[in-house]
Amino acid sequence: MTDVKKVVLAYSGGLDTSVILKWLEDTYGCEVVTFTADLGQGEEVEPARAKAQAMGVKEIYIDDLREEFVRDFVFPMFRANTVYEGEYLLGTSIARPLIAKRLIEIANETGADAISHGATGKGNDQVRFELGAYALKPGVKVIAPWREWDLLSREKLMDYAAKHDIPIERHGKKKSPYSMDANLLHISYEGGVLEDTWAEHEEDMWRWTKSPEAAPDVATYIELSYRKGDIVAIDGKEMTPAEVLAYLNKVGGENGIGRLDIVENRFVGMKSRGCYETPGGTIMLKGHRAIESITLDREVAHLKDSLMPKYAELIYNGFWWSPERVMLQEMIDASQLSVNGVVRLKLYKGNVIVVGRKSDDSLFDANIATFEDDAGAYDQADAAGFIKLNALRLRIAANKGRKLI
Repeated sequence: MTDVKKVVLAYSGGLDTSVILKWLEDTYGCEVVTFTADLGQGEEVEPARAKAQAMGVKEIYIDDLREEFVRDFVFPMFRANTVYEGEYLLGTSIARPLIAKRLIEIANETGADAISHGATGKGNDQVRFELGAYALKPGVKVIAPWREWDLLSREKLMDYAAKHDIPIERHGKKKSPYSMDANLLHISYEGGVLEDTWAEHEEDMWRWTKSPEAAPDVATYIELSYRKGDIVAIDGKEMTPAEVLAYLNKVGGENGIGRLDIVENRFVGMKSRGCYETPGGTIMLKGHRAIESITLDREVAHLKDSLMPKYAELIYNGFWWSPERVMLQEMIDASQLSVNGVVRLKLYKGNVIVVGRKSDDSLFDANIATFEDDAGAYDQADAAGFIKLNALRLRIAANKGRKLI
């Protein structure tokens, strides 16, 4: 293990990564560079600097990646209306390729020959971090302590920390019973009572959203302005991507929007129950589909919908940095050139209701679609030939005695 001279560690300053920092030094005899990402998780990241300094780390990176995260990862994903297994908006999955990218950038800047992370051997994140790392720097060494050490319980980690004078908190506020991950798109909860798929999630678990029952009795209306598929303004006020998502999280949470309780199929082979709060993402998905409904050609929209499950799987399974994801992204982005306009939404007790949409690029023609006199804009007699041509194969089969029942 002497081939590693310097390693970049994805570092939060919590128990796990603090132990990993010391373990890397002792096991590999290497210098450790720490990297802490601010992805809008809602907690201070600066304390990680003090903790790293207290452990003797000389090179410390703390990066505010909120704008890059939303602009270059969340927004492109929502252009595809991406949902995994019909429900999950991929809040954890979409953050991992950015972290992997920054780990490799820092490794290149500091001359490190390895990176390390605190993902366990049971989860998807180890796959996402490492596939991204190998795609961006094929020769990098990846150290995953949870797959190497024998510190496989919280008590063992605490004992290791005490033995090596690692500054962590044994006391203080009650530890959450859940394994949690947060960024500007979502917050997730796993473990605890959620490991019983029959048990209802606890109300005091949720942090970002009111329950629909406790949400206001008066609806909130918002207008989202789109340019090439991305939200650029809310209620006429221009905002940056991160500002858009932060605002939608706030207004969505106040109205009880974005709670989810699902059992998903992990890439590593097991099923896992998770609860998610994604208020802003839920609103974004509804609004984007609404503006596409009047600006996209029918066959383009249907083709996008058919490609979306594959695109979602690529993100979930850690293949953001892959040629097939890039190819799909280019197709998706090309479809968004006409996705411009305004959508009006009504937020009420957990519901996102579309109440209006308009666009200079709209393909909706009221003169053709009207139930009133269309002044000859559409010849209804044309439908007879269309129906007969599409029925021809069905009639031939029936005449040949083919049974469908």
